[in-house]
Amino acid sequence: MAAPTKVLMLHGHSQNASIFSKRLGALRKSMGKGIEMVFIDGPIVLLPVDLNGASSAASLAALGASEANATSSDPSTTPRAWWKTNPEKTIAHGLEESILLLRDILQRDRYDGVFGFSQGAAMAALLAALLERPHSYPPFLVDGEGSSPAFVRDVKFCVAVSGFKAPGSLSAEIFGTSYSTPTLHVLGRNDVIVIEERSKGLLDLSQNKRLEEHDGGHFVPLKAIWREFLRNYLTNPLGVIPSPEPRNIIQPTSAKL
Repeated sequence: MAAPTKVLMLHGHSQNASIFSKRLGALRKSMGKGIEMVFIDGPIVLLPVDLNGASSAASLAALGASEANATSSDPSTTPRAWWKTNPEKTIAHGLEESILLLRDILQRDRYDGVFGFSQGAAMAALLAALLERPHSYPPFLVDGEGSSPAFVRDVKFCVAVSGFKAPGSLSAEIFGTSYSTPTLHVLGRNDVIVIEERSKGLLDLSQNKRLEEHDGGHFVPLKAIWREFLRNYLTNPLGVIPSPEPRNIIQPTSAKL
């Protein structure tokens, strides 16, 4: 019996693995035994001061993290992130820590793909690019020995929901002019958190992309037709899979996994 497709799941800013997993409960249940989703925590714990405008319940809800509580001792509600940024969104404090965490996770187990939402989508795309060019960040190399880790051959696809390009010079160095990992970009036409202009920065870097849009806002679409589409995509990222909504924009370019 073939091993299930294993997908590394990266939550959005102010969420954590528990919150993201619960929010995707319907999607997880629709995956069946052929797809295993593994949810992990970002290493950056957010304090009330870090949330700024997101400290209100309404703002946390807009981020998909209404369950988060920065003052609670319950780890299942601790807001987390993959990096902290400045108001201008030009730097990414803690990005290096997240990269090394992902390196260690990929060393311990094999993953076929990576799936991220919002800041997690930005992290997923950055990871895909780094796996193509591991020497662009030498600490990513195993034991700093200068040899590419074996796991660079494992991750074959990326899903970025409400994604954008991670800010800062390290991100720019890792991406270079583009990355080629097959990537499904899912955007909400009414997303006011990651607006079209911001998402375009990542789309422009993605050589082998498929873009799908939904009529909602800043969330992973979970209607039955989207659950079926995502299950089919995760099973066969380069397959000919009908768009879940009629106004799809970019079909995948041909490539071999």
